[in-house]
Amino acid sequence: MSLRLFVALDLPAPARAALAAFRDSAADPDVWRPLTDASLHVTLAFLGHRPEEHAEAVAEVLRRLEDRPAPALSLGTALLLPPRRARVLSVALADPDGALARLQADVAGALAAAGLHEPEARPFRPHVTVARLRPRARAPRAVTAQPEPLAFTAGSVVLYRSHVGRGGAVYEPLAARALG
Repeated sequence: MSLRLFVALDLPAPARAALAAFRDSAADPDVWRPLTDASLHVTLAFLGHRPEEHAEAVAEVLRRLEDRPAPALSLGTALLLPPRRARVLSVALADPDGALARLQADVAGALAAAGLHEPEARPFRPHVTVARLRPRARAPRAVTAQPEPLAFTAGSVVLYRSHVGRGGAVYEPLAARALG
């Protein structure tokens, strides 16, 4: 059996609420399919479809991660990704001391060293997706609404299984590693 897996940084309730408020004001439902509040996260490593036994191996990699403080972040500006022919509406994250970028590099590197992940060639761009483009819809060229510039500290790195369905993906946490 194959599982669709990814590793993400979980967000605290105030950050999710601010992201949901932005999503609700910016995502025209005729154009965008909004993600549920529970689906809001920062992807650190997308693993794709993996054999079921890889889930425990990924969880073990997360358990062995070096202890570190949780990254201090803040919500940035609205972001359409990719910049040309956008398919997602997202919010950039400000990572002033680079702690999130280092965490992502460490997670991706540890997973790659264990043979569980092939890091992407493009640089990490910290963001949270809040809505996905509907089929046959056309994304706007810009977003006028902006999120509340909320500062927060993230709490844990989580291995998720993604269950893809007609109503969008549902994420099931399989393992977590607390930060700070």
